[in-house]
Amino acid sequence: MLARELLGTAQVPGGEELRLYSHGRDFMIVLDRNELMSTRMRGSEEALAVMSLDRLAHVPAPHLLIGGYGMGFTLRAALKQAPPKAKITVAELVPEIIEWARGPMAEVADGCLDDPRVTVRMGDVADAIAERPGRYDAILLDVDNGPDGLVREENDRIYSDAGLAAAHRALTPEGVLAIWSAAPDPRFTKQLERARFNVEPVEVSARYDAKGKGKGPKHTIWFCSRREG
Repeated sequence: MLARELLGTAQVPGGEELRLYSHGRDFMIVLDRNELMSTRMRGSEEALAVMSLDRLAHVPAPHLLIGGYGMGFTLRAALKQAPPKAKITVAELVPEIIEWARGPMAEVADGCLDDPRVTVRMGDVADAIAERPGRYDAILLDVDNGPDGLVREENDRIYSDAGLAAAHRALTPEGVLAIWSAAPDPRFTKQLERARFNVEPVEVSARYDAKGKGKGPKHTIWFCSRREG
């Protein structure tokens, strides 16, 4: 029986310590006793990109903001589907996450960080959202565990009323805000509606595939379009 091998640790600014393990050909990032992400389960993170881009099929050169990188599942899925003139900005708070992608997880990353459509921005995705109104055609958030965070208390501001208002301003008129969560949250759905979004919560399996089928735990993605007034 293979034992897990610790490959690295990273301190989340203002939060807890992350640990990267390998187990055979698989990798996992762990917080305390919680497995935050694993190469064994990537489907819902990929669906975050695929379903968002489906909603932007009419946009010839979309600009996407992805926060954060994680294991790159969302980014790689976006690159497969996005048109050649697309731009994808990845905001990642923890430098070691990118170092792991270029180091022990380079085979998993498969060169996605070097795609000319990709810009990596180190820092809090909330700062990228707040910078300029109407900048992004889609904002894809897979930060912490969703609105019910585990990793860092300051992540809560992204999902606060002020954070959602900032996301509303940062989107183009027909832009999409997509938010991944480990669990459903009816109260957050209502909060999104109060923030002037039309909201579609979608349940996706952790092992979701391109045919829309899947196994494993169920995750939630909120797909939100701007509503004026």
